[in-house]
Amino acid sequence: MSRVSTPAIETVRLRKEFSTRAGLRVAVQDLDLSVPAGGGVHGFLGPNGSGKTTTIRMLLGLARATSGEMRLFGESVPERLPAVIGRVGAVVESPKFSPNFSGRLNLRLLADAIGAPRSRVDAAIETVQMQGRDRDRYRSYSLGMKQRLAIAATLLKDPELLILDEPTNGLDPAGIREVRETIRGLGDAGVTVLLSSHILAEVQQVCTSATIIGNGRMLASGRVEDLLGASTAFRAVVPDPERAVAVLGAAGLSAVVEDGGVRVETTDAARITRLLGEAGIWLSELTTLRPDLETYFLRLTEAERLGREP
Repeated sequence: MSRVSTPAIETVRLRKEFSTRAGLRVAVQDLDLSVPAGGGVHGFLGPNGSGKTTTIRMLLGLARATSGEMRLFGESVPERLPAVIGRVGAVVESPKFSPNFSGRLNLRLLADAIGAPRSRVDAAIETVQMQGRDRDRYRSYSLGMKQRLAIAATLLKDPELLILDEPTNGLDPAGIREVRETIRGLGDAGVTVLLSSHILAEVQQVCTSATIIGNGRMLASGRVEDLLGASTAFRAVVPDPERAVAVLGAAGLSAVVEDGGVRVETTDAARITRLLGEAGIWLSELTTLRPDLETYFLRLTEAERLGREP
């Protein structure tokens, strides 16, 4: 079987229990997770405390599963983890870098420690777009730059799978954008990225597929476009929104003035164009209003909390 056809990550009925003073707590319950290999970004989504970090720690051999199966590139974890860990990079906790050394020197020392060629340092710096700042001291870096350096460190062994746990936590908008662009670039370059996050607006911009969990169990999984479904609305920009609403309403369509345009509830864009054109109302813009991942996520997690179907 080829590497591409074997999932990069696979869990079967994965479970993790903790004993607490209040009794037994189930952090991950019967989780079936499959992340395809071959590149792209897979979102691993859930509220804080939903079991994302616990799952990642089990996959990396940092925590022991209570029951279930885990595999990385088809190799059983933790038994066969040493055989496959060279193909995996991860940023789970804040890495320790020397504050008085430059970013480049920190990477060179790490490359020497793991036996990676020095050429990987240049490649990693270029991939995370740190050129021009790589010779500055680590202590001068913003949080966003520090996170990019952490990602660069994982790239020194040229991994096929990169696992990132909440990589934009604590970052300002500029830092979030920088890390987002880095992650998107890695996915496009053929690295499979598992991106754990609770910031749905950011995830939707980089992920091609996603798994959503709540209280340690899977609520939904699949391609993002399939999870969100087809659009059922359009936004029309016209010279006279009020008149457009009247025309569309007379034809039986639900339409309202919204954000300077007209929101029309329908799946038939051609009908909107035809009705307005026949009335002498010419469109300057017609855009699809797709459901957003955050709305879908909130609907799922609220249904899970109430114990009903979404």
